[in-house]
Amino acid sequence: MAEGLPGPAPLRPSRPRLVWTWGAAMAALALALDQTTKSWVLMALADPPRVVPVTSFFNLVFWRNRGVTFGLLSADHPAAPWLLSSLALAVVAGLLVWLARDQRLWMAVPVGLIIGGALGNVVDRLRYGGVTDFLDFHVVGYRWPAFNLADAAIVVGVVLLLLVGGRGESARAPTSAARS
Repeated sequence: MAEGLPGPAPLRPSRPRLVWTWGAAMAALALALDQTTKSWVLMALADPPRVVPVTSFFNLVFWRNRGVTFGLLSADHPAAPWLLSSLALAVVAGLLVWLARDQRLWMAVPVGLIIGGALGNVVDRLRYGGVTDFLDFHVVGYRWPAFNLADAAIVVGVVLLLLVGGRGESARAPTSAARS
């Protein structure tokens, strides 16, 4: 190469690809952690179902939630898991479109967490007819409904969306006319 001539530009992923990669990574992480912990719960706590006290305010339990959040819409109808899974997959599809269109890198993390959490619960519904819940918090006689890491990923994702969703640059990359 001749002296003084610039070398090839370093390869950097485009912003949309970087946003998509971060979102997919967060979704995969949430899904993997959720499914790994649920597999452990099924092996360690499900047969026979038992409660493992961890602290004075926290237990590990096995609970099969056939409804949605906190057992709402619980039904033993054979179509219920398919209907709830279809609804969750429709939400995931909408979030994937959002992730593909939004150019803000920090939005990829919360959207990815929500996608991964939703997919984790869909896997359970389709495999077992309900979601495996196992984190049981209680204080002074009050008990929070048992939940799992997929639920936690969804809640953390929503909270992050509320905290950072409207801040900073616009959601879309600038058009070529706006750049000139």
